[in-house]
Amino acid sequence: MENISKKTTIYDISKLTGASPSTVSAALSGTWRSRRIKEATALKIQQVARENGYTPNLQARGLRKARSGLVGMIVPAHTNRYFSTLSNAFEAEARARGLCPVIVSTLRDPEEERRTVETLISYAIDSLFVVGATNPDAISDLCASVNIKQVNLDLPGTKAPSVITDDYWGARILTQELLRSVKKHGGGGEDDPVYFIGGFQSDYATDQRIKAFKDVMKEERGGVPDNHIFANSYDPNASTLDAETMCKLEGGLPSGLFVNSTFAFEGVLRYFSKLPREDFSKISVGCYDYDPFASFMHFPVIMVRQNVQEMMKEAFIIMENGALEPKVTEIKPTLIQPRTMPEAR
Repeated sequence: MENISKKTTIYDISKLTGASPSTVSAALSGTWRSRRIKEATALKIQQVARENGYTPNLQARGLRKARSGLVGMIVPAHTNRYFSTLSNAFEAEARARGLCPVIVSTLRDPEEERRTVETLISYAIDSLFVVGATNPDAISDLCASVNIKQVNLDLPGTKAPSVITDDYWGARILTQELLRSVKKHGGGGEDDPVYFIGGFQSDYATDQRIKAFKDVMKEERGGVPDNHIFANSYDPNASTLDAETMCKLEGGLPSGLFVNSTFAFEGVLRYFSKLPREDFSKISVGCYDYDPFASFMHFPVIMVRQNVQEMMKEAFIIMENGALEPKVTEIKPTLIQPRTMPEAR
């Protein structure tokens, strides 16, 4: 029968080095200084451990210390630049603190969100960052039942601290800049149509953006017709149909279009790709999201870039301070003008 090599343990390292198991444990966990163990002894133990392929049992360590070193984050999707940038920022902040990040997509499905969180809890995560959840309060109840700290990002909850973008402010400056672009390229009269596409109106972020869009349109144009707002879904396929409906209503492209996320923008562009280039001579687009490729469109695209690094930094500070009150912290986004590509951060 084939001999299957077993995993190297602390006791194996103890026999190889002549040190006690407790000394080996301290050397490998980084607590040898507090135990007044000589540096030379700790370095020798660490070297022998590396040479023999020793890896720590994190789950066993978590049971002993009530800390696993795992920190979880759920996101709606990995394919969107905003969410992938959030994931990168989360990983960087976690690793800088010596933590192991675990990131899972939940596809904006409340049942999948719950199943995923339950799975992460079973792996003894120390804390959870919840991005864009459909029901963050349900996740808060689940985390509270097992005493796991939670911070919401992107969309706020009422039972845990939240760090979000100041969506109303961001949508205001985007709508104002969109109207200035419409005036420059399409005439800017009150009859020049401006539309809104993307997102769910029941969604907090979309609701704030629509509110800001309507307020600016009222201040500068006297208002906007209800049938100029399509807030049916973030799904690109739905936005393709919305763009087609919009063009049928107008008999062509409108003068201005506010697109609520790059998910929706992808769907809009699918329909736009069927239209002749000359149809785009007077349209201006504002997108509440950021993708550098938009700078290469043959029509002006104004974008809002959310300050992901600042959001994630603030979320980790809240988590480390042990804040439990459901306070909402808003971070202002940045307006990106057409034909500009700011340096990556």
